[in-house]
Amino acid sequence: MKSLLKWMVIVLVIALAGWGASRWLSGTRKSHAAFVTASVRKGNLSATVSVTGTVEPRNVVDVGAQVSGTIVKFGTDANGHQVDYDSPVNKGTVLAIIDPANYAARVASDKAALSEAKANVAVAKAKYQTYVAAYDDALADWRRAQKLGNQGMALPVTQYDSYKSIYRQAKANLVLGKASIAQAQMAAKVSQATLKNDEITLSYCTIVSPVKGVVIDRDVDIGQTVASSFNTPSLFLLAENLKKIQVWASVNEADIGKIQTGQPVTFTVDALPGKIFHGVVSQVRLNATVVQNVVTYTVVIDTNNANGKLLPYLTAQAEILVAQKKHVLIVPNAALRWVPLKSQIAPGTAPARTDHASTQSAASLLSQAPTGTVWIASGQFVRPMVVRTGLSNNYYTQIMSAQLRPGMKVVIGDAQSRTSRGAGAVNPFIPQPFKHKKPK
Repeated sequence: MKSLLKWMVIVLVIALAGWGASRWLSGTRKSHAAFVTASVRKGNLSATVSVTGTVEPRNVVDVGAQVSGTIVKFGTDANGHQVDYDSPVNKGTVLAIIDPANYAARVASDKAALSEAKANVAVAKAKYQTYVAAYDDALADWRRAQKLGNQGMALPVTQYDSYKSIYRQAKANLVLGKASIAQAQMAAKVSQATLKNDEITLSYCTIVSPVKGVVIDRDVDIGQTVASSFNTPSLFLLAENLKKIQVWASVNEADIGKIQTGQPVTFTVDALPGKIFHGVVSQVRLNATVVQNVVTYTVVIDTNNANGKLLPYLTAQAEILVAQKKHVLIVPNAALRWVPLKSQIAPGTAPARTDHASTQSAASLLSQAPTGTVWIASGQFVRPMVVRTGLSNNYYTQIMSAQLRPGMKVVIGDAQSRTSRGAGAVNPFIPQPFKHKKPK
């Protein structure tokens, strides 16, 4: 009797264990039909292009040396100090002086040569006057000889021929005298030009600022020798106006078609955290840069720097506003990305737009067609709604369909992890992935 009772207890325990196991296995295969939803609402939507650029002065002048020599002195800036980094300068301010000794000696030599050339002109003119006087005498004698004749009665033939020869020689000397004057005058002009050229070269020893601005770089020291050749050496870099400054941003070819002049821009720099600067697109440069098959264009952004906080060559992170809609119907982008399981779709619903086998990004899907699909929760199931889409950014998309109204709920994800889609059950002892919390 005891043995029978014992076996009955064992059979009962086995039966209960089997029933519990079957209940657990069937429970693990069940898909929890709970969804995360978001409300359709009206709001303002802005689309921007994110770019990185460099803060640049509007007008930069590279001041170099046109002569070779040793820097012997720096000039004085607008504040009365020696020209250095950050020195304010006016147009014509002396920046530096190159040793002028050799060039000054050339000028002195040229002046002496010019004086000599002018003296030669005077000598040539004086000689010409003697030629004129000799010509007048020869002409008078020749005319008298012609009146007397050459028959030998009043004037010997030899004397007649002598007057004729002297006259011709005097006439030739006039031509020679005029040529000598012209030659001397030309030599004087050459000397004058040489002097002027060397005086200009001497003036290059004094390096002056061509604009009013600020010295942002100085590449020379006193005692340093600069050598001028085909490439002019850079000595000073001047920024003409730092009150109005620019950002030169690199824009990818995929986004350049959205950029137009006049678009507003906001940007930040790491040097001034928390400070937002404003600007406007002033130029889209056509000269593209290609680096490893990546094409970028330079977009120039003008901004006001009246307070002088923006320094040249800071790195700027900018947002260019390319489109904006106000008071439009919007949904989170996740609502257009989410795709349900077949078991989650309400019975009798057409499977259109539900079998997205690929895992394309939302941006790719929206760029291929002006429509999308959102899912409306209906109890434990969802129903699709095809909608027209408009402007989109990284977070929201404009909906231009009348079916959706403010306050309606669209599915943006599952509330719980989906169970295994296979035939086997999930082992509760295997660690499961962490679930992401719903954004607040």
